[in-house]
Amino acid sequence: MRKNRKLESPIVGYGRNSDEKISLREALSYLPLEKFVSKEDVVVITANMVNENPPEKGVVVGQESLREVIKFFKEMNPKKIIVAGGSGGTNTKNVLHNIGFDKIVEEENIEFLDLNFGPFIELEINSNIIKSTKINSIIQDATIIVSFTQLKAHEEATISACIKNIALSWPPAEIHGYPKKNLGIHEDLHDFIVAMAKNIPIDLSILSLSPAMIGTGPSKGIAKNTNMVLASLDPVAIDTIGARLLGFRPQAVNYLFRCIKEGIGQGTIDNIDLKGIKLVEIEKEFSKVAYGAEFTIDE
Repeated sequence: MRKNRKLESPIVGYGRNSDEKISLREALSYLPLEKFVSKEDVVVITANMVNENPPEKGVVVGQESLREVIKFFKEMNPKKIIVAGGSGGTNTKNVLHNIGFDKIVEEENIEFLDLNFGPFIELEINSNIIKSTKINSIIQDATIIVSFTQLKAHEEATISACIKNIALSWPPAEIHGYPKKNLGIHEDLHDFIVAMAKNIPIDLSILSLSPAMIGTGPSKGIAKNTNMVLASLDPVAIDTIGARLLGFRPQAVNYLFRCIKEGIGQGTIDNIDLKGIKLVEIEKEFSKVAYGAEFTIDE
């Protein structure tokens, strides 16, 4: 099974616009994607569909933003595009219908896959609590895995961003239950996130801050619309930038610190190539909107 990302790059692209579709395109434009997608690729877009709270609450991704990600890949003519979700809070199909994602999938004429159900394969992950987990067999066919989610403060994971989105969306609720606690994922959540990150490569990460969630996630926090989007081929790099915006160095986020130590991606801030804005400026802009006052970690 594939363990490496399709492309390696420490670039994190930034976009900002009141229309998130424009922000998305701007952030993606900084990435070296010229040969990223071929006509043989199967693209699986894992969108955050954790529960039925609407996008304006900062809980799930925006409907039209998801459409824009689909269109972005359609322009590169892959073999197949699949939108996949695995809600931990309710039946995924309820989220799909009540939020309106089903309309997007139908109008764009692509497949939707509920990751909470099979057919399954057994994935060896060797985390402290869970040595293996069943996951949907599409993992065997996916050649590009996309994580599309909101940035959140999180009551267990410290932050929730692109790495956690994959780690908690793919384990099936049919087996792990709602909210995916039956087999022990949450007994050592950070270790589980690292184990999943080592075994499921995230080829493209898109992190929406439109809105981001401060306070306590995954669904009880306060939504702050910054009109920002980040994108990267490196899930560790983008989560590192996301963590800093919420006020954390990566060593303050256990799963992120361990992903860096394991060599899963780039977490040294001086080696991350943030394009479209300087780090100090995005920290100031985000904190002013989110907290009402500018602050940066290094100043």
